Amino acid sequence: MQIKAVETYPLFWRLSESYGDANGWKNYRASMWFRICTASGLTGWGECTDWLPTLVKGFEDRVIPYLLGKSCLNRGELVTTVRKWHPRIAAGLSMALTEIVAKRAGLSVCDLWGGRRRNEVPVYASFQSYTDRPDWIDRSVHMVKQAVDEGGFGLVKVKVGGKPIKEDQQHIAALISTLRGAVKWAVDANQSYDLAAASQWIKVFSESDHWLWFEEPLPLDSVAAYRMLRSRCQIPIAGGENGSKPQRFLYWWHQGALDVIQPDPAHLGGVGNFLDTLRMARHLGVRVSPHAFDGILSRLYAVLAQSCLPPWSKMAGEEVEPVEWDAMENPLSNLLPVQPVGGRVRVPDGPGIGVEIEPRSLQQYVWDGTIYH
Repeated sequence: MQIKAVETYPLFWRLSESYGDANGWKNYRASMWFRICTASGLTGWGECTDWLPTLVKGFEDRVIPYLLGKSCLNRGELVTTVRKWHPRIAAGLSMALTEIVAKRAGLSVCDLWGGRRRNEVPVYASFQSYTDRPDWIDRSVHMVKQAVDEGGFGLVKVKVGGKPIKEDQQHIAALISTLRGAVKWAVDANQSYDLAAASQWIKVFSESDHWLWFEEPLPLDSVAAYRMLRSRCQIPIAGGENGSKPQRFLYWWHQGALDVIQPDPAHLGGVGNFLDTLRMARHLGVRVSPHAFDGILSRLYAVLAQSCLPPWSKMAGEEVEPVEWDAMENPLSNLLPVQPVGGRVRVPDGPGIGVEIEPRSLQQYVWDGTIYH
C-alpha cells in the first residue's frame, strides 16, 4: 500500500461559446485529474479544480514529494496534511486513497461506506443560463427543452441574478410555458440579491407548484435575511455549495437559514467530510442535494454517497434528493461511462468506484501549458 507514483493529468477544454451565471462567464472547462499508484499495483483516481498553473506547480513541488513512499492506509493523516496546503487537492487525494483502500478490501466505495440503499440516484440538469447573445432567452429555452426531450430530465436548475429581475422572470416564464408542467424547477441566484430583490420572486413561486427550491438568493452570511425570506417564501431555500467544513452547515441549520443544504465533495477538503455532512443532515432531518457542477469524479462520489443515504423523512418514501448534473458543453463529462437515463444515474457496481479509467482517454484534453483566461 506504499505510494509509488503520482501521475497528473491537467485537463482543459476551450468552449465553443461562452456561458455563465450571475458571477460571470465561463470560457473553458478545466480540472486536474491524478492517479495514485501503489507498489502493490493498486491505483486510485482523484480530481481537483483551480487555475491549472497553480495546481501543476503545487503537485510538482510539494504534493508529490510528500506523498511518495507514504502508506495509503494512513489516508486520514495524508489528507489532513495536504488540506493545510490546498483543500481542493486534499479532496481529490481523499477520493484516490478511498478508492485504493476499497479495492484492497475487494469492496466498492459504497460497501466501504456501509452499503448502498438504492441502485439508481436521481439527478437534475444544471444549466448556466446566460450567453452574450441578444436572444439568450430563446437559446436557453432551446437547450433546456433539448435536454428534457433527449435526456428525460424531469428536474432542471437554471440561473437568475445576472440580469434585471424583470428579464430573468421573462426567461422563467418562457421555460415554464414551453415545458408545460413536465419539469420541476430550481432557480439559482448565486447570492446576487438583497432581501427586497429576492422577495420579488415570491409571487412567481406562488403561481405554480412546479418548484424544487430557490438557491442562494442572498449572501450566505446574511442569515437574518435568510430567516426572513424563509418565513415569506413558500418553496424551499437551498444553498451551501462553497461550504468548506461540516460545521458551517451545522451553523446554517442552527440559524434556520436553509431548507436544503448543498455540500460539494470537491469543496469540503475530503470525501470523509462530505460524507459526514450528509450523515449529519440525516440526523437533523434536513434535505441534502449535493452540488457537483465543477467536477466529474466528484460528481460520481456524490452519486455513490447519495446511494448510501437513508431517506430524509418518512414522507420521502425510499427516494433520495437529486445530485446536480452539468448539462452544458463539457466533454470532460464523457470521460466516465456514467450517464443519466430518464433523469437517473445507475450506480456503478464493482470494486472501488465501479469504473476503470483509461489514462489514454485523457490525453486529448491534456492542457498544453499555455496561459489561459
